[in-house]
Amino acid sequence: MAAPMLRCISRSQWLGTQGLSGVLPLGLREAHSAAQGLLAVQKARGLFKEFFPERGTKTELPELFDRGTGGKFPQTIYCGFDPTADSLHVGHLLALLGLFHFQRAGHNVIALVGGATARLGDPSGRTKAREALDAERVQSNARALSQGLKALATNHQQLFANGRTWGSFTVLDNSAWYQKQDLVDFLAAVGGHFRMGTLLSRLSVQTRLKSPEGMSLAEFLYQVLQAYDFYYLFQHYGCRVQLGGSDQLGNIMSGYEFIHNTTGAKLGKSAGNAVWLNRDKTSPFELYQFFLRQQDDLVERYLKLFTFLPLPEIDHIMQLHVTEPEKRGPQKRLAAE
Repeated sequence: MAAPMLRCISRSQWLGTQGLSGVLPLGLREAHSAAQGLLAVQKARGLFKEFFPERGTKTELPELFDRGTGGKFPQTIYCGFDPTADSLHVGHLLALLGLFHFQRAGHNVIALVGGATARLGDPSGRTKAREALDAERVQSNARALSQGLKALATNHQQLFANGRTWGSFTVLDNSAWYQKQDLVDFLAAVGGHFRMGTLLSRLSVQTRLKSPEGMSLAEFLYQVLQAYDFYYLFQHYGCRVQLGGSDQLGNIMSGYEFIHNTTGAKLGKSAGNAVWLNRDKTSPFELYQFFLRQQDDLVERYLKLFTFLPLPEIDHIMQLHVTEPEKRGPQKRLAAE
């Protein structure tokens, strides 16, 4: 699974529209990301691959998360999760950890379950259409994913907060606002802000159009609905940053442009060998073994991505591994974390 990306709404746009090494016990580990600079630390971990729009990376985006710049703090960040199955899987962990790092730094985060968009099927990163799911199946999966997200957020808070004040973790379902939408009214209000040439130019669309199966209208409109999700969260929750997988670039760009226009292979189930985060589908032992089996050329990166260990501690673990590789110390620590 590729590392997530960030996109944000610039400060001017917002104002215009809205007026050390060593092991620490789990409960006592500090939120190092907040102390050392949130974005710099997570980029050093490899958690964030790219920032969009690129022109705001050096100034506007870091200022959004800096208490000392006089801007609006805390910020609100969201990431979407489509309920194509009834459980989260290990491929979702990177996105969740991204949200957790923002939450630990005092920002409010939203996990958005795509109870509506999952019925269309996200074409990003795929060479053929996803299996169609009926409304009842999607609704059931959405409930299960919402419960899983809430459970993980609760466990994270209980194990790591240790009395510190964190930002909020909210789980929403986008079917809540699409159920109220009339198709013709929606297209009339939203459709005019999207240019066909721009939508057709997206890499995910081009890839599917050139495939033997082609692309359905439902899949083509997926990026419009994801763009509207960001707009809705921007308007109702003050959300200015979205976190998403690198295969989401086209959808990310569409949402960013829509808001400005209107206001001024992976890890996981797709590979066929799913590692689920639901103990009824993957046991805790199997999940532990999954991380324990990681190869030496991946384990350092996974320690940075999937754990809250301080970077100096990870460096120390890897140095010990060089002298005693047969002990598989990094893999054991990764699995334990």
